[in-house]
Amino acid sequence: MTKRKSTITPFEEAHFRFGLIAPVIQNVYPDASARAYYRRVTEKPILCPDGIAREYKPATLEKWTTLYRAKGIDGLTPEERSDKGTTRVLNDTAIEEIYRIREKYPRITGVMIHDLLIQDGFINADVSTRAVQRFIKANDLKSARNPNVKDRKAFETPEFGCLWQSDSCYLPAITENGEKRRTYVIMIIDDHSRMIVGGQIFYNDNAYNYQKVLRQAIATYGLPDKLYLDNGSTYSNRQLTHILDSLGIVEIHTPVRDGAAKGKVERNFRTLKMRWLDVLDLSQIHSLEQFNESLRAYIRQHNTTVHSGTGETPLNRYLKTQNHVKEPKSSEWLGECFQNSISRTVHNDSCVSIDGVSYDCPQQFIGTKVEIRYLPDHMEDAYILFDGVHYPIHPTDKVANSKIRRNNPALRIHYPEESAS
Repeated sequence: MTKRKSTITPFEEAHFRFGLIAPVIQNVYPDASARAYYRRVTEKPILCPDGIAREYKPATLEKWTTLYRAKGIDGLTPEERSDKGTTRVLNDTAIEEIYRIREKYPRITGVMIHDLLIQDGFINADVSTRAVQRFIKANDLKSARNPNVKDRKAFETPEFGCLWQSDSCYLPAITENGEKRRTYVIMIIDDHSRMIVGGQIFYNDNAYNYQKVLRQAIATYGLPDKLYLDNGSTYSNRQLTHILDSLGIVEIHTPVRDGAAKGKVERNFRTLKMRWLDVLDLSQIHSLEQFNESLRAYIRQHNTTVHSGTGETPLNRYLKTQNHVKEPKSSEWLGECFQNSISRTVHNDSCVSIDGVSYDCPQQFIGTKVEIRYLPDHMEDAYILFDGVHYPIHPTDKVANSKIRRNNPALRIHYPEESAS
């Protein structure tokens, strides 16, 4: 067999390896033992993310499991890292968002979609309205109805925590401090119990806000086995994949452009609007915190009200099967799992740039590509992770740096001696 060079990035490789050992990590393999599972899975070549089928030995999967249990997803990540990417006028993420907006709001115009894409960061301001309108027309998106009828069957997981479903929804704009702003609600529900395990309103529907909702849900209810997610950029991104792999949670995405696949969470949004939003006096809401306080009251009511589909309250269903869920190892461990990870090369001035802000790094990393861990809301705690050691980084203070005495050798200039005339 000719050995072909892999084009998989270290990130993709780690995610691929985790996918193979996830049944052992979660203790859900159907075989008599973990070793039996390894033998069965490696009997035939395994198709890798780059499309190449490769042969693996059972010992390799066993080694990956040991590494994961010792170091988390970092143990499965090859040392070399790559952050290469490409951009287009309407990239895949923007296209998916157009389909998602059309499904939820069939009557929304192309101009309004264009404005939303710019406001939420899916496209740059220099992308024309016509580009979005041409795409809508070329792909027959004047109607949100999908002509492809799919065979669907209702399903329900057997216990709480087997599967959580997540999605977000547009809410009306509110006026806070004299400024009117659109709002979004991010929600997570448990498939078995219909319990709302996480929900919060934000001014932005973005990846980090979802991470905050998910972290609070896990801290309260434990670790789910799987997450069923939308394909929008909020739920489909490198950082979230890294977080879920670190937590040992399997990531599942809905079929592309198939809103009906998210039946339970979509019905939850319809119920939310009918029982809460439609009867809420928005003129009395003057802040995001006040809006969230009202949402929290609704969530408590929902979780203690008999669900028409199950004949029980979500809370009762949760209490019956909650022992299935694993607890996080510690709050510190949970915090580390939720740290974002990026790669940067340290410049000659010992600095790196993150979201347009410059940070000072230890000088020994000049010219080196390093991995930086951080929480966007707490950049004061950001650090370089190198050989398992944390090296703090700090926002660059040019004025303070100008006052630091440096040990650089003085430059001596030798002038030629004047010749005697």
